Amino acid sequence: MQHLLRRSSPLRAHASLSRFASTFTVKRPSPSATREVPTPLVFCSAGEWAPQAHTTNLYDPSSDFPHTPLFLAEKGFTCIETSFTRPPEPGITTSDELMAHCSQVENEPADVRLSPFPPVIFASGFASLIAQTYISSNPAQGLFLISPPPSNASFYPDTLPTPLAEFNYELQFPLALMAQPKEMAVLRAQSRFSQSAWVDLIEVEDLEGSQALKNVEQWLDELGV
Repeated sequence: MQHLLRRSSPLRAHASLSRFASTFTVKRPSPSATREVPTPLVFCSAGEWAPQAHTTNLYDPSSDFPHTPLFLAEKGFTCIETSFTRPPEPGITTSDELMAHCSQVENEPADVRLSPFPPVIFASGFASLIAQTYISSNPAQGLFLISPPPSNASFYPDTLPTPLAEFNYELQFPLALMAQPKEMAVLRAQSRFSQSAWVDLIEVEDLEGSQALKNVEQWLDELGV
């Protein structure tokens, strides 16, 4: 594992850790934040794997709009960005093995492993599958999905090597789903998320805009972290 520390302003200082083909970037709370939140936030992205229709650059540091981890670091959160790329292990041939591998990698950062507080997981597009695999067998304080697929089948065979069974974990914990109006209409009609009172459905026009950030911050406040 390679450890890197990039020198920059106190707010942007972060550590990047590489394991196999996945990268972790840790953003520490801003020194100017009024509090330091003990619950880590984990942001999962896997844009290189997925068709463009299933991706969003909400976590892209090259975006013209300040992305969510930086925004929340300013509020006192420790944010771990996990960027998944295809693992090189030749033994991984099924979608179940792929999800299991990635969900184990998600637990690698010390800020997640050593924290007494389970993390809040954020995931976009294809990474929503990895996040849901993770919470199926690991504790989490909440799950926030951005433009998730209406079903796992939508990623086979373009992205997944084999069919992946639909998740069946109980939707009885804090969970939010944010999407644009057209996507939300499909999710309401086809996704099981719309059937649970535990799931907050958040519809926004711009997934990278200020309203989206306000919704994320409000949801975390209501979560009590």
